[in-house]
Amino acid sequence: MLSIPINLNLPRTPRLITSLPGPRAQAIVQRDRAVTSPSYTRDYPLVASRGQGCMVEDVDGNVFLDMTAGIAVTATGHAHPEVVKAIQEQSERLLHMSGTDFYYEPMVELAEQLAIRAPFPHPQSHSGFPAKVFFTNSGAESNEGAIKLARYYTKRSLIVAFLGAFHGRTYGAMSLTGSKTVQRANFGPLLPGVTHIPYGTHASLDYLEHLFTTILPPSEVAAIVVEAIQGEGGYIVPEDGFLKRIRDICDRHGILMVVDEVQSGMGRTGRLFAIEHWGVMPDIITTAKGIASGLPLGAILARPELMTWPPGSHATTFGGNPVACAAGIATLRLLESGEAALQEGFPPQATANPKGLMTNATQMGELLQTSLTELHQRFPRVSPPRGKGLMVAVDLWDEQGNLDYKLRDRIIQEAFLRGLLLLGCGKAAIRFCPPLVIDSEQIKIALQIISEILKNERESRVGLP
Repeated sequence: MLSIPINLNLPRTPRLITSLPGPRAQAIVQRDRAVTSPSYTRDYPLVASRGQGCMVEDVDGNVFLDMTAGIAVTATGHAHPEVVKAIQEQSERLLHMSGTDFYYEPMVELAEQLAIRAPFPHPQSHSGFPAKVFFTNSGAESNEGAIKLARYYTKRSLIVAFLGAFHGRTYGAMSLTGSKTVQRANFGPLLPGVTHIPYGTHASLDYLEHLFTTILPPSEVAAIVVEAIQGEGGYIVPEDGFLKRIRDICDRHGILMVVDEVQSGMGRTGRLFAIEHWGVMPDIITTAKGIASGLPLGAILARPELMTWPPGSHATTFGGNPVACAAGIATLRLLESGEAALQEGFPPQATANPKGLMTNATQMGELLQTSLTELHQRFPRVSPPRGKGLMVAVDLWDEQGNLDYKLRDRIIQEAFLRGLLLLGCGKAAIRFCPPLVIDSEQIKIALQIISEILKNERESRVGLP
């Protein structure tokens, strides 16, 4: 039997033993600056060494409560023993054999597991699956492939995307992205034929219908690419009926509805895919991030009649790597069944919900939103929360009710100094996307830290009234 190393000694609350960054972290940050690209965005000098559940230890022995999950990636928590076991066992058998040119069972098994769960119409045939799957290395690569597939199938070239969207930084994905100018500046020309409209409201779709009668022929539009919940744009939840209306527009004009679930998918909102909250069936889904609990893996799911491109028209060397697929299979099991989480020595939050981590995401998400609502009532410059499951955000406002990114940034920095890891999104939002194993006590600790920071801000007269 393999010996599965499990971190048994990390506390489940923050523990700071040095000033931040500590001496070892400072040394590594200096080494990093000398050799890595300045394009990396580092909000604060965390130098991670190991993780367990919702906790991360840095190289100096400081322990942090992680509300970022590596940007919504470590869905089952850091180093979940079931995922580690799957990785180790697969690594001993086969590291790589390129699913582009050969076959191996982990790739087929994960494709089956994803296909049967896809929110597409189920075929009449008992042997058929409602989706076909193409594996990638990342969300950006998934979105690149979705663009190609949509254009190939429809024989059309134009695409509609949304302001505030983030779909990746490779050229096709970046052309769809409408989040920040820094992500596009000096990289043009980008992919032609992309039209951006505002996100999330019926007024924006009224505008799209107006464009269809003026400058954007709908008969030439291949796809509308939309996030079920906008991620980098601020964790924006669309108005009720918005996604269904996109479906209706697509049906009316023969356009494909492509839903980006890179950040919102894989159980984060309490459903495997966030689009399921609205009962809308897209044509193509892109996903990545939480799909393999930390290993690089993404996927394109499409209705079978759409994925008709011939051999060699689209491929990848590493996408669907057998080790990453093994981690993905273990991740799906943990999302849906608490039995797989029953591992001796793993933090109790992994076993808190016997129905699986998606159920835990729903329950802990409700607690998080309730706690953030109470925070808003105490500190009016914090907006009411928005989101679903464990994909939640609040905005920070100034005294006049304008978005205040400086206050947001101060809170994130101060939280790090108190042992809490947070990330921003949108113009002035703090996002909460912790591992799905988080429990009520850890949510309470996170909110207590933020409350103390806001209290100090108010008392110092720098920020809150």
